[in-house]
Amino acid sequence: MNPLCGRCNKVVYPTEKVNCLDKYWHKGCFSCEVCKMTLNMKNYKGFEKKPYCNAHYPKTSFTSVADTPENLRLKQQSKMQSQVQYKEEFEKSKGKGFSVVTDTPEMQRLKKTQDQISNIKYHEDFEKSRGGGGGGGGGEAPPHQLPPQQNTTSAHQPPAATQNYHYEPEPEPAPMPVRQAAAAPPPSAGKRYRAVYDYAASDTDEVSFQDGDVIMDVQQIDEGWMYGRVERTGAVGMLPANYVEAI
Repeated sequence: MNPLCGRCNKVVYPTEKVNCLDKYWHKGCFSCEVCKMTLNMKNYKGFEKKPYCNAHYPKTSFTSVADTPENLRLKQQSKMQSQVQYKEEFEKSKGKGFSVVTDTPEMQRLKKTQDQISNIKYHEDFEKSRGGGGGGGGGEAPPHQLPPQQNTTSAHQPPAATQNYHYEPEPEPAPMPVRQAAAAPPPSAGKRYRAVYDYAASDTDEVSFQDGDVIMDVQQIDEGWMYGRVERTGAVGMLPANYVEAI
């Protein structure tokens, strides 16, 4: 028995039969659903078991779903299920008593610093207890109580970088004013001064004198220093200007 055509619903004989899209067609009936252009097996495109040409092939597009009461109910139910699952996982992790922390380089550095600070504190307490006569064990800790990394170093000489985590360098003291070297005064300066205080030389180019000594051939170097010769000892050198007075 011959099948019927998918377009005209008439009998299709074997000499004019086209078998495509799960149907049988006459060669003239196998055409585009829109423009009725005759198609063949090479240029047709099927959509929902109907032939189309390339120009009129239906374009697929997204469909919007309305927020019906049923969709809203399903959405709310899915949200509640997610919250219930989250709460169950939270309670399970809460029972474990710890949380997972990523072992980053910063965490490793902080951990190492804390270990070193703990070791320093242990040794300081041990030295205090040994100095106070506590422990009764001869003043030395058992080998198993000493941290491995501190066995060969002194407890009071920790590395400067790890002794204080919040280390702040102390300000450097202001440099002392450089005293200008004085040239030897001419031998006939003629100025005389009397010492009003005792002075002990603190450098090789200075002179020592006592209260009442006469300083001869004095030359003024700057506001704070003079150059002269002590009459009593014959020593020549620099002396502070505020230790003498003019005669």
